[in-house]
Amino acid sequence: MTRNEASVIDEGAFTVRRTIRIAAPLDKVWRAVTEPEHISRWFGETVLDGAGAGATGTMTFDGYGVIPLRVEAIDAPRSVSYRWGNDDAQPRRPEGIDEATTTVFTFTLDEVDGGTELTVVETGFDRTSDPKFNMTEHADGWVSELDKLVALLEGDA
Repeated sequence: MTRNEASVIDEGAFTVRRTIRIAAPLDKVWRAVTEPEHISRWFGETVLDGAGAGATGTMTFDGYGVIPLRVEAIDAPRSVSYRWGNDDAQPRRPEGIDEATTTVFTFTLDEVDGGTELTVVETGFDRTSDPKFNMTEHADGWVSELDKLVALLEGDA
């Protein structure tokens, strides 16, 4: 399995970033980060009503509960942005997106020699109840979740 660096926290910009390499073609990685049945295999159990920007739904994580989700933007097959109500310092609110307290994460894909480079940037932690705590939790979360994605797509899962 490809080994990748950990997430990077930018406390001044209230962002978390992680860039990884996956020994898989771009179209396979694209499906894994945009199609609910594929997202559910490595991330949270994902349900979306509709497709494209504006589609809404939920992600469910064992031990964390149901998290509201909305597709913010999509530029196939290069980038997709999701807004979610995943404030780790607050109880889960599955009833919908509260833009005042949500974060947005964007996957950007680039074709590279031997596979795909995927960068995730999560923004908006300044709007959460405990920005430092949430950035730390999400930085760790992106390591865990994206490592699962690499294992799945490289056939090691």
